[in-house]
Order: sequence, then C-alpha cells, then structure tokens
Amino acid sequence: MPPAEAQSPGGPWVLQFCHGYDGPFLDCARQYAVLFKDTPYKVCTVYLTGAPNAEVERGSASDEVIFLGYHSKHVRGLKLGAMRRLREIVAGRDFRLCIAHRFKPIYIALLATRLPVIGVHHAFGVYQRRMRRWFVNRFRSRLLLLGVSNAVRDEMRRHLPGWPAERIETLYNRIDVAAVQAEQVSREAARDFLRLPQDAWVVGNVGRLHPDKDQATLIRGFAQALPNLPEGSLLAIMGSGRLEQSLRQLAQELGVAGQVRFLGQVPQGRRYFKAFDLFALTSDREPFGMVLLEAMAAGVPVICSDCGGGREVVEGVGILFALGDAAALARDLMHMSGMGPEQRSLCAQLMVQRLGEIFSDAAVRARFWQLDMVAFLSRPALA
Repeated sequence: MPPAEAQSPGGPWVLQFCHGYDGPFLDCARQYAVLFKDTPYKVCTVYLTGAPNAEVERGSASDEVIFLGYHSKHVRGLKLGAMRRLREIVAGRDFRLCIAHRFKPIYIALLATRLPVIGVHHAFGVYQRRMRRWFVNRFRSRLLLLGVSNAVRDEMRRHLPGWPAERIETLYNRIDVAAVQAEQVSREAARDFLRLPQDAWVVGNVGRLHPDKDQATLIRGFAQALPNLPEGSLLAIMGSGRLEQSLRQLAQELGVAGQVRFLGQVPQGRRYFKAFDLFALTSDREPFGMVLLEAMAAGVPVICSDCGGGREVVEGVGILFALGDAAALARDLMHMSGMGPEQRSLCAQLMVQRLGEIFSDAAVRARFWQLDMVAFLSRPALA
C-alpha cells in the first residue's frame, strides 16, 4: 500500500514519461498508471513522440495525458526542447515521482527535473554502452531501475555491478485478465475472421518477422512434426516484417508452403488468439513476451523457447524447448497435438491461476508498493 504520510488532501501527482505509444507501449503506460488506482496519487502521462490521439488518451488510464508531439529524429542529442517542456509541466503542480520508460525519457527526466525517477526497461542491452553506464551512475542517488523480467534485471545488474540489488529490481509486465478475456472472441469467430478452417489443428505465432523472433526454427519444427500431426494441421503466423519473403521461401523449400499461413499485421490481434489450438514462441532474445500472457488468457496451451523472459512466464504451465532446436520443437508439437479436452481444460485453469498470482494488475500492484524506492513517494521533490 502507498505510504500513509503521502496521503495529503487533494493528492500529489506522479509523472509518467513515455517515449511513445506505438505497439505494446500504450498498454505499458496503462499498466503503470493503474498502480495508483485507489490511492491519493493522480497520474499525468506524457508522451515524448506521437501526435495527440483520443484513443491513446483513453487507453492511458491516467488523470491527464500530454502529447509533446516530437518525431524521434527531433529528440536526438541533448534534447533541450523536450527538457524545457518537461520542466514547465513539472513546475505546475506537486509531482512526487517520475516513472520513465526506456533510456531516452530516463535521461531527459533526470536532467530536466529534480524528481526521483523509476526507470523501466523493456529490452536487453541498454547498458552495454559505457556512456549510459556513466550517466546512470551519476544520478544513482535518485534512480531505481526496473526490468520487465528477471532476465532483463540480471543483465542490468551485470552491467552496473556497483549498484545495490534493491535498486535494480523486476516488475513484471501484466494484463487486466478479465478485460483481455472480454475482448477475445470465440474460436469460431476468430477463425472466420482470420480465414482459418474450423476443423484444422492450428499452431499460432504472433510477432514481427525479424531474426530475433526466429520463425525459421518454428517453420522447420512444424515441417518435421507435420507427418505426425492431425490431418490438415496448419501453422498460422500473425505479423509482418522484412523476413516475410525469406520465410515464405523456407516453407516452400521444406514442402509446407500450403500448410503455413502468413496472416500479416492484424489490428488488435490478441482478440483472435482462441483461433489457435497451440501457441508457440521461438524468440531468441525475448525480454518478456506479452503475447504469452494473452495466449494464456485465451486458454491456449503454450510452447516457448527456453531463454529470456519467456521462460519466467510459462514455467510450470507450458513447455520449454532449447533455443533453435527444431527437432525438440517438433517433438513438443507432436506431444501437444495429443492433448484431450480434459487436459486442455486443466491447462487453461492453471494458466489463468498463474496469471492472477503473478502477471495480473492486482498482483503486480502489491509488488510495486513493496519496492524500496517507492519510499520516494513520501517525500517532496529535491530542492
């Protein structure tokens, strides 16, 4: 729970500073804004890049949303204009804390304000650069770093060995389980929308067609398993990217082009996850894997490569296979294809239970208020 000392009449403010709202980052803003639900704190979310957007404003779950409107190329270098505008925003009310997503907003917030900053990192490799390590060490006294998984946290700890462990922590990504489930349409409706046959056994994958997602291993594993999968089985890949042509060529070479469906970019794709009989994620550098949570909410069994943050999501409720091991993936696909209705029902129950206990808004909110640096909320900004 929030510190009692901070519960002043009218309530203080929390500044949430985001690089942008593309892709998953709008929901990231929502996730952190709802941490302050039913507390005295109001949340002002500021987007560094991106034009004003009413849908984004509604989806931010904040008391106020401000769009600075920069293009990414305009915030290179020292970003003095962005610093000046952020300083003006902070000067107007009683802000106690800044939550900044990704390095650039962390950098701007630390230089433009005297607020304590919680910096949230959603990717690997942020502190491989020596100048970034120097910068955060310079401001360590008012900075807490969060990784979206233990894998991201542990990499940051290796790059910043002088930091106390409690100043580099994990706060998992999460979903509003009930809201996501309410969005998800039935299996029949999802298959109609995606133009998938109702009677096929379908392996689903969602992600950019990019080397990091390693859909090549997915196609190879599916091709190896196909003779032992139910007749008419399909692999459906939702997403777009620069590797589409080479992946199509790979499917052609392996003789499975007719069984691999490239669905392209599907708006609000998580609505259609019930179309899948199995969800497979083969990424080699997955910091977390939000799509795993969305598949689990849909009750779809999951297979995931045993690396990055994905392991932390599915461990105990899904199957892990060695990264890049198409033969192991093929064996797992064949095993999962034999699941009966009772097994699928039990699997769905276990997945929803894990979501509620670890990856729900309520579970992560409780964890947030235990963090050492949240004590910043009980003191004013530095003079």
